[in-house]
Amino acid sequence: QVQLVESGGGLVQAGGSLRLSCAASGNIFSVTAAAWYRQAPGKQRELVADITRRGSTNYVDSVKGRFTISRDNAKNTVYLQMNSLKPEDTAVYYCTAGRMFWGQGTQVTVSS
Repeated sequence: QVQLVESGGGLVQAGGSLRLSCAASGNIFSVTAAAWYRQAPGKQRELVADITRRGSTNYVDSVKGRFTISRDNAKNTVYLQMNSLKPEDTAVYYCTAGRMFWGQGTQVTVSS
C-alpha cells in the first residue's frame, strides 16, 4: 500500500509563499501522474495542478502564473510552490498519485 504524506502547509499573509511537499512511501511517482487538489470549507474538492510522468503540467486558471508543480522521482516527492498567495487559496491541500492514492491533506491559510 502506497502512503503519501503532505507537509509544508501553514498560515501566511496575502502575497506570501509556501512550498508543499508530498512524499511517497515508494516510487509511485515514477510510474504514474501526480496532482494537487484542494478543498475549501463548504466547497467541492478541485484540481489545482497535475504533472504527468513525462513532466507535462496543467493548472487551474486561478493559480496559473502563481503556482508551480514539480516532481523529484529520485526522492519520490512531488512539490507545489505557491507564490503570491491570496485569501481565496485557503483550503486543505491534498496530493494524489494517479488519483488512486491520496494523502491526508495539509492546511493552507492565507490571511488578508
